[in-house]
Amino acid sequence: TGLIVASTACHSRIMAIQTFLPHCNPNITSDAKVGIHQLAGAARAAYQTVLVNSPPTDVKQRLVQLLLEIQQVESDLLKLE
Repeated sequence: TGLIVASTACHSRIMAIQTFLPHCNPNITSDAKVGIHQLAGAARAAYQTVLVNSPPTDVKQRLVQLLLEIQQVESDLLKLE
């Protein structure tokens, strides 16, 4: 469905930005990081909406894995300890 595609698209774009960060202009690094956080929020919102529709277990597991990967990227960026 559309929300599953949206979550997957957010994940792929987050991973692309993460790969780009070490090579980007230092003056836009914070903008790129903000983009990651915005996409992460969109992925989480899509996931919440998908849950309302009781997705099959395999779909839910795949989305959970994507969100865990996104969460790790955000944690690495924020350097929360």
